[in-house]
Amino acid sequence: MLATVADVLLALVLAVSAGAKLATPARSQAALAAFGLRTPRARRLAWGAAASIEAVLAVGVALGLDAAAYATAALMLAFAALLARALRSGRAGQPCGCFGPRSRVSRAAVARAAALAIAFALLPLVPHDDLSTDAWLAIGLGVALAAIGGLTVLVLALAREVGELRLALPPQLPLEIEGEGPRRGTRVEAIDRFGEPPAAARFALAVFSSEGCPMCQALAPAVAALRQDPLLTVEVFDEHDDADVWQALGIPGSPYALVLSLDGTVLSQGTYNSARQLEALVATGEARERELTHA
Repeated sequence: MLATVADVLLALVLAVSAGAKLATPARSQAALAAFGLRTPRARRLAWGAAASIEAVLAVGVALGLDAAAYATAALMLAFAALLARALRSGRAGQPCGCFGPRSRVSRAAVARAAALAIAFALLPLVPHDDLSTDAWLAIGLGVALAAIGGLTVLVLALAREVGELRLALPPQLPLEIEGEGPRRGTRVEAIDRFGEPPAAARFALAVFSSEGCPMCQALAPAVAALRQDPLLTVEVFDEHDDADVWQALGIPGSPYALVLSLDGTVLSQGTYNSARQLEALVATGEARERELTHA
């Protein structure tokens, strides 16, 4: 039983290391620069190879394969040598990517890699005893719980990476083209088609949609969400049912939107292809209204 527990625990170490690399690919690849990998392609290949090898060896160690244990020991010795070289090169404190981007080049990291190499090398020497059914069930339950915990950590790390990526993306702006739709600053009679606005409303959002427009249908929930904004009064103009409004305003196609002041002055307009673009269109209208107020 002792050998089985050791196999599972050391396999989990490998699985966690591989999972941490896969959960934060960009930062884990960047961390490999500490080992002298200067080009993105070289770092990407090394990251992929390290994560793949660790994942495969984790399965082999968990199955009790001696060859997998010895191969992992050799891998850990190689990691220790690389860390020692980076340490001698003055890269102490830099990310190393051993267990994700938070791992650092240090003497402790070298000692950890060397200790793991010894542990994996000694693993085949641990006697394997036959286990009872209850013991196998207990081990299986422990592995399952550990896997669930590891997956939870990986999902949270991935969510953080996605959030940071979205923050790094430039804002999605609507497509405002001069000559399409009504001129900015002019008053449009379409404001008369809006019902009684909410008491707190400051702006009117005119959305132009077509029945045969898949994008319009996909973005209908975004329009519905904006109806809940107390500062907005929202009206949708269909290409067929409100053809007179389309023609009068020279709407180029759908989905298209106008942000108006409550007196019908055009503040912003443009084609949008996402909820973020529609929200940006409203924000642009609000900003221009403030500029006109303070002018």
